[in-house]
Amino acid sequence: MAATHTQQEAGEDLCVAKVPLFQGLNHAEQVNVAEVASPIRVDAGQQIYAAGSATSQLMVVHTGTVKVSRIDAEGREQILRVLGPGEFIGESAFLTGDRPDHFATAVEASSMCVFRHADLGRLVGAHPSIAVRMLQAVSERLAQIETRLAAVISGDVTSRLAEYLLSLPGRPQQGGVLVELPMAKKDVASLLDTTPESLSRQLRKLQQTGIARTQGGRGLMIHDVDALMDLAAPA
Repeated sequence: MAATHTQQEAGEDLCVAKVPLFQGLNHAEQVNVAEVASPIRVDAGQQIYAAGSATSQLMVVHTGTVKVSRIDAEGREQILRVLGPGEFIGESAFLTGDRPDHFATAVEASSMCVFRHADLGRLVGAHPSIAVRMLQAVSERLAQIETRLAAVISGDVTSRLAEYLLSLPGRPQQGGVLVELPMAKKDVASLLDTTPESLSRQLRKLQQTGIARTQGGRGLMIHDVDALMDLAAPA
């Protein structure tokens, strides 16, 4: 893995404190967990690991954004999901022992906390709540995949885009709610199983109807949240 390790600075927020996986632990237990984590930093665009690599680690995003993707038979990237602070990858290999079938790449400069699977196994033995929360997270991820698959089968790009925009963190401002796309529009299109051209058309429609308008490079001002919710769940 090309990512470089760094020492955790004194006074820095515990990476594990932000992770639902470890929030069932008290502070002292979280400190013990953090002691077996290896902090790493990755640059924007840096590959964290590749499909088929012999990685045996659970990686928790501390800051930044990481995309998980596959390459199809024609060499096109298909983004499966995007991880933000507190989310993790590598649990499948921990549970099954299989090598990853996907790529993990930093969308922007990011920091992560890395646990070797051997250490994670000992932590799960000492703190069973970690295993329960891991299963909860995997179940939620499967539910999201099922919802997304149903939307793809329906062919409704409008509802997929609306649902995605509603899932982004928003900042209330005069005239609406401002959200920011966490990655380039071509990557958003890949995540939504559509083309960049189709995504651009959908964004233009939102602007023409007054529901939302682009603001800056990746910003989007949502003027009518209720209308966007109607598009996300069409009758």
